[in-house]
Amino acid sequence: MLQNARFAFPDVQETCLRRVLVVDDSLVQRRILTLMLRRWGFDVVEAEDAEQGLALCDTFQPDLVISDWMMPGMSGVEFCAAFRATPRTSYGYFILLTSKSEKAAVASGLESGADDFLTKPVNGDELRARINAGARILSMEQELRAKTAVIAETLSELQTIHASIDKDLQQARVLQHSLMPVREAMFGKSRVSVLLQPCGHVGGDLAGMFGTQNGDFGLYSLDVSGHGITSAMMTARVAGYLSPDYPDENLALARSETDFDFLAPKAVAARLNQRMVRQQGVTEYLTLAYAHVSAGSGRVRVAQAGHPPPILLRRTGEVAFIGNGGLPIGLINDAQYEDHVIQLDPGDRLLLYTDGFTEAVLPDGSLLDEAGLMELLQSVPEGASGSAFLDSLYAALKRRTGLGQDFDDDISAALLEYGGA
Repeated sequence: MLQNARFAFPDVQETCLRRVLVVDDSLVQRRILTLMLRRWGFDVVEAEDAEQGLALCDTFQPDLVISDWMMPGMSGVEFCAAFRATPRTSYGYFILLTSKSEKAAVASGLESGADDFLTKPVNGDELRARINAGARILSMEQELRAKTAVIAETLSELQTIHASIDKDLQQARVLQHSLMPVREAMFGKSRVSVLLQPCGHVGGDLAGMFGTQNGDFGLYSLDVSGHGITSAMMTARVAGYLSPDYPDENLALARSETDFDFLAPKAVAARLNQRMVRQQGVTEYLTLAYAHVSAGSGRVRVAQAGHPPPILLRRTGEVAFIGNGGLPIGLINDAQYEDHVIQLDPGDRLLLYTDGFTEAVLPDGSLLDEAGLMELLQSVPEGASGSAFLDSLYAALKRRTGLGQDFDDDISAALLEYGGA
């Protein structure tokens, strides 16, 4: 008979429900329940009242408690509440034995933490069915705890990996900023200043400048599609194509007998486009605004490749956008670009910037756009110049979008302040 009983509880006996505590002030009732349970293969201990049952819970740690409702001293409902307050490593299933059938009494038992009820006198088949139901619940609870432990372990591993990646990204941020070795540079009487504010550790924006011995210089602003590591790697590669330190590798320069000559900006954009298009497996593209400045004459040639139009700020207060769009770089083979020629006078400024400015989201959900950028430029304190001008412009953008807001896009710019020959 014992073997048949064990077969009736295969999962219960071997896994989640083995130990049973029977609490009843009636010796006869305890013995009947204990006999049935032991025949079914459970480890059973008895207690004649709730106080003794609580003491046994500390040492026996039952998986299932079967307790009478009406007992001298502490009732079954009170015992159940005390049992629930006892620290445990796993859930304990609690069945109350009662002759009560009133809804209020049942509600009271449930509120105390009881899981099920059995009406006295106890029927063996019904008891087995209730235990099977409890075993299913304990099995699910055990499975949930196991999965929770796996999740916690996995989360700990992910946190370790994340900390390592975060450390690498912080170093990558330092390296990306090293692509802009200086924030300001003087070329004769003219000054070029740059701003870079990635939306994450690293980003796809970059601004820079370079010059030659004859006094001419170039400045650029570029924005690689996307964000994060891939865009930052592309940015680093493109920075090498416009390097101020290695003119032989700079796509904007061509060696002459004594120095390096500047190529037309439209030719620079076309050469860069050819490099990008030929890269196998690379889906990123970039937008670019690049300007070549003839320091002696103030003549500036600007190429716009899918980039926001540069802004010309005349000393007289006149403001104008330069360019009419153009194709982004890296999308179409043999794309053609054009130069826009402007003449600068001493005191004039030229601002190259990325769409992190114009596409910044305002509190009402709209975008700043070009008109809003014009308003920001007007808010920069009079007399601000160089990197201070760009910092003031960025601070004005933060105020306009909401102080302390995290931007969804990288923000960068290059500012030329022409000082004359």
